[in-house]
Amino acid sequence: MSYSEARPVRISSEPAQLQALEPVLEKVQAAVGDVPALLAIAEDIGRTAPQPGEGNTAKLWELLASVTAVDVAAGRILEPHLDALAILTQAGAQTGTQSGDVREPHGAWGVFAAEGPGMKLEAKRTANGGYVLNGSKPWCSLAAQLDGAVITAHTEENGRAAFAVNLKHQGVTAETPAWTSRGLKEIPSGTVHFEHVEAQPVNQGNWYFKRPGFAWGGMGVAACWLGGAVAVARDYADALTKAAANGREPDQIALASLGEIDRILATTTGYLAQTAERIDAGDLEGSDPDSPSPWPEALRIRGTVAAAVERVQTLVSQNLGPGPLAFDEAYGKRMADLALYIRQHHAMRDDAQLGALALKGDRRW
Repeated sequence: MSYSEARPVRISSEPAQLQALEPVLEKVQAAVGDVPALLAIAEDIGRTAPQPGEGNTAKLWELLASVTAVDVAAGRILEPHLDALAILTQAGAQTGTQSGDVREPHGAWGVFAAEGPGMKLEAKRTANGGYVLNGSKPWCSLAAQLDGAVITAHTEENGRAAFAVNLKHQGVTAETPAWTSRGLKEIPSGTVHFEHVEAQPVNQGNWYFKRPGFAWGGMGVAACWLGGAVAVARDYADALTKAAANGREPDQIALASLGEIDRILATTTGYLAQTAERIDAGDLEGSDPDSPSPWPEALRIRGTVAAAVERVQTLVSQNLGPGPLAFDEAYGKRMADLALYIRQHHAMRDDAQLGALALKGDRRW
């Protein structure tokens, strides 16, 4: 195996429509492993990419899945940049300002919302009514190479709010962690320290967590996971085809595994297509008390895709054995990258949260 041709991932578009993605996928393919180049590509994509809830959510997810299918790390770079732009746009739409008072976000952006034991990032008002950040934030991927970020911080009102921050500010110090993982090795996520760093509020209060876009963004991450699973499945199908061409026809176990993979991916992509339509139709905004909340659907999407990814990886790994993991760079990288990326899913803890909501009646069965 190797980095084969860059093929888009279909969620709902017709094949002819997906051809428009091929030039950007070829650029991503040529930039694999080159983080500055991938950041520049993400910035370029962000100028024209659709945003969730504006009528082309499925196309956004196809873009995320397709880039991740080329290279999981590239998808891991693109997704938070597009999410940050969407957050700023959503904030601006509700406050009546452009991008929530961040008038021209430039460069490559991230979204940092993780919390960690013994760490706290605090936002305090200044005498002129602005905000400054002090403290530390864990799991800040590529912070030293990004230009800006949407970041959550604890406020003086004992809540958490989102702020837009210039990561080139002299008060920002990004640690370089000892990244021992084979997966996503070009995207280490370390702790960032803030010392009196000016920050602009993104809307007000806990808007960041309550907006429907919070759930939509979580589903966008799942679209990336799906793209990685599709790529692994293609690796497997290509391996079977190559073996057959060399006189080794797949046995019943190999075919049964491919059939299960096909069934898993068909149902998962269908679920994403259906959910994208509901988002664009306004069914998952959560603003109407009588309409469904988007968060349970996000938990369902993320859990369904995560389970699909893990099952596809297991089936392919069992069938292909140790050879490609040991000797095929592209396949080994993809498997390691995806295994680490999928751990953003909280597994049974998310299912427990979903179960509590289902017990309260938030279910469709």
